[in-house]
This record gives sequence, C-alpha cells and structure tokens, in this order.
Amino acid sequence: MTRSLASVALFLFALVPAARASVAPPSVSARLAQDDEREDERDDVAERIKTLQGHIKKKGDEDLEAIAVVDGLTNEFGDFGPKDRADVVKAIDACFKARRPKELEPGVVDDRLVFAAATALGEMGPESVKSLLSRLGDKSVKNNMRVKPRVALSMGRTRDERVIDPLTKLLVDKDMEMQAAAAEALGNFADVELDARKDIFKELLSVLIDLKTKRDGDATDQEAFKRWNMISGPFVETMQRLSKHDEREAEAWQAWWNDNKKKDWDAEDE
Repeated sequence: MTRSLASVALFLFALVPAARASVAPPSVSARLAQDDEREDERDDVAERIKTLQGHIKKKGDEDLEAIAVVDGLTNEFGDFGPKDRADVVKAIDACFKARRPKELEPGVVDDRLVFAAATALGEMGPESVKSLLSRLGDKSVKNNMRVKPRVALSMGRTRDERVIDPLTKLLVDKDMEMQAAAAEALGNFADVELDARKDIFKELLSVLIDLKTKRDGDATDQEAFKRWNMISGPFVETMQRLSKHDEREAEAWQAWWNDNKKKDWDAEDE
C-alpha cells in the first residue's frame, strides 16, 4: 500500500468510531435501575472476552478481529449485568497494554486497537471512568496525538462529573490537540448544575482570551496562529452549549460574561 492510500485508510478508520461516538449513550441511571432484572456473569460474555484476549495476543495480526469484538461488546454493554460490565471494561482496558512495534507503513504506527479501545470506553461510563483517567497519562498513549485526544473525548462521553476537573486542567495543555479535545469533551456537561457550568465556562473564556491576545500580539508567531485556529472552534461551541447563548468573538464573550456571570442562565427555559 502506498503512503497516500494508507493515510486515507487510517483517516477513514478514524471516522467510524468517531461517528458512533456522536450518538448519546443510554441513560446510566436507567441502566443501573434495571440491573436486578439482568442476567449477570453470562457465559457468552465470558467467551467473547476470551476471544478478544486471544486476538490481542496475535501481535497485531488479528487486531481487526479484536476491534470487531470490542464493537460488539460496546453495542451491547447496556444489556450486561454489573459484573459483566466490569469484566468487559477490564478486558477492553487491557488493549492499551498490547504493544504493536510493527508499523503499518514507515512512520505510521499501528494504533488501531488502542484507538478502538479508547473510543469504546467512552460508551461505558461510569464503569470506565477510572480506566480512562489512568490511561490519559499512560505511556502507551503519551505521544500519540490520535489516541490521547480520543481518551479525553471519551472521558467527556461518560458524562461523569469526576472527569470535569481533569478535563478543565487540559485546557492549558502544551499540546493544542489536547486543548481542543478537552474543550469539546466538556461540552457534554451542558446539563450539570449551573455553578459547575459557570466554573467550566470561566476557564474556557480565560484560555480563549489569553490565546487570542498572544495571536494578536505578534503577527509572526505562527505557533499562536496555528493553536488559535485549532482550539477556537471547540472552545466557542462548548461555551455556547454551557451558557445557552450565541457569541462568536472572544471579546463579545468577555462582555457577555461580565454582564451575566451572576445571572441565572436557565431562566429563559423556565
């Protein structure tokens, strides 16, 4: 496969789990409420986990088969009992430990399995929260700017408030990809308590203003321009979701915040 064809293949592969992640996961409260009615410790779940483990051990030769198992477990996760859910999360988390030293082509790492695992865990909250938090700083994804942002996005997908603080800290990460991912992930918390939304909004606004100041302060600073172009969209979109207000420019957002930071942003919906 030529470099261009392989790159296209990787791009298309990335779109599949991302598209699936755009669909809201089942209500966690509804799922937990039905746990007493669900069969748990199912033989078929144990067998599928065993099959996944077998594929993982093949050092990349059967990663596509492993990903198919991960997808199946993800789609049915809400139907599993609590013990089975815990076992599934543990099995998928183990994908991060699989080493794939063989490149798909020169300069293209084989991260297909860990990317699929990171995406799947986003649909498995709250059981997957601890796993995602631990993997965020894991050496297996430390320098991978395809997988690490996906971990951050999946943290947001869990809609578990334990991830808000770690995501907020990522808004000032040295890597612009992580800043953008963290901002997008925080958009999943548009329905949390108002004070929490205001805290998130305030941090987003502070970073947005700072980056715009740096961009405008030096026309030769290409890094500032590149960072601004990557992060401004996700930042603004999440600010819109949190505030239920529509502005586009950083200065307009600052003025709106000054006028509305002590007001009830939900009053118009009542």
